[in-house]
Amino acid sequence: MILNTRYTVSKCLTLSRARFQSTNLHFYQNRKLEEYATKEAKRLSLRQLVFYGRFMSEERLIKSANYVRTELPVRIAHRIRDLQALPYAVVMQEDVAKVYELYWSAFEKFRMFPRIETLEDNESFCSFLRGLLDEHAVVIPNLSLGLSLASPHLPPDQLDAFMRRMLVSRISRRVLAEHHIALSDSVGRYQGTGKEEGHVGIICTGLNVEKSVRRCAALLHQLTHDSDKSKPSNTHHIQWPAVTIEGHIGAQFAYIREHLEYIIFELLKNAMQATISKHGQKTNPPGILVTLVAAPDSIGMRISDQGGGLLNPQIRSPSDLFSFSHVRNASRLEQNNLGPLRTASASPTGMRATVEELVSRWKDEWRQREDGASLKNDSELEPCVGRHPRLGIGLAMSNIFVRYFGGTLELVSLDGWGTDVYLRLPKLGTNLEGIEV
Repeated sequence: MILNTRYTVSKCLTLSRARFQSTNLHFYQNRKLEEYATKEAKRLSLRQLVFYGRFMSEERLIKSANYVRTELPVRIAHRIRDLQALPYAVVMQEDVAKVYELYWSAFEKFRMFPRIETLEDNESFCSFLRGLLDEHAVVIPNLSLGLSLASPHLPPDQLDAFMRRMLVSRISRRVLAEHHIALSDSVGRYQGTGKEEGHVGIICTGLNVEKSVRRCAALLHQLTHDSDKSKPSNTHHIQWPAVTIEGHIGAQFAYIREHLEYIIFELLKNAMQATISKHGQKTNPPGILVTLVAAPDSIGMRISDQGGGLLNPQIRSPSDLFSFSHVRNASRLEQNNLGPLRTASASPTGMRATVEELVSRWKDEWRQREDGASLKNDSELEPCVGRHPRLGIGLAMSNIFVRYFGGTLELVSLDGWGTDVYLRLPKLGTNLEGIEV
């Protein structure tokens, strides 16, 4: 366990003793946990979520609430078991222990929540869910920071498998909770149809892929334009690469817009960053080409840049960029990644992995710079897509989102030239959630 030097020895011992006693208590409560952990999670598909939520009634909404109420503690119990199976040095790492405590607290709260019988009960349940969603926003940065610091104690395969199970399960729980909240809200607004135009809950039934790409590209261009404004007037103006879209422009499918646009935003941001790093002084840097393909059972996307490829002494294979282990991706232990992770894990807002959150972080960084809160030197004015806090987990999180409903994400590096990213997402909505129990 890595101790913060600002703590006194006595304070560290007090924290460790309290954490040990709390963890010990949980292990003595394992009989209830075992009861839930032996149950199989009832995995769903997008099509099932859409079909059930398309025409809501009071009876169907209450049934949905009780499904969420009984299903989420089962999924949490499996993840608590995963945490308990970690080496002692890992689970007692301060940030991992915080996640462990949050999961136990949520498990107990769900287990004790009474059955929902009326719409008033459901309103209370939705308020309960919103509170837990806010409380658990710190899970991603805490887990990422804790496992980065503790990664010397875990083989890379074990660490990555653990993080995959934890994060995919977390996405699944948030989807079920947010979908139920959206259905509950829509029943009041749309006279019981449970559906606003083009949406069922949080699912967009006719998501236009081209529009999502254009929205993410426009946001990035706006952000990079605004970041130029915050630089000294004598700094070289950077021409940001254009994004061209070709292929099946009208491609649509049922998907969660928030997930798709987070993935696209991260992939385009990386492509822009690489292009500017290699061609930043050119008046017209090479553009980024996005090719869309609507196959019978999937939506495909290729993002091609001329940013020089992924050649890096720390990365032996492009897939290592998806890894949370310092063995496969040495940048996990670099201070410029650990610092922002510490900040995010200490903030009550945490990290929700949405485009809106990424944009907000960027703008907050600029405000601090304009207010003189952070000192910038000349080296920090090098060509880059904004000066934003880099958590170092955007690509790994994108891969987790892709895998949730059975998609694939592949990086092909042509070192010295550029990178092609191949994204494939199921189109029919019949793939079950990719949670592992």
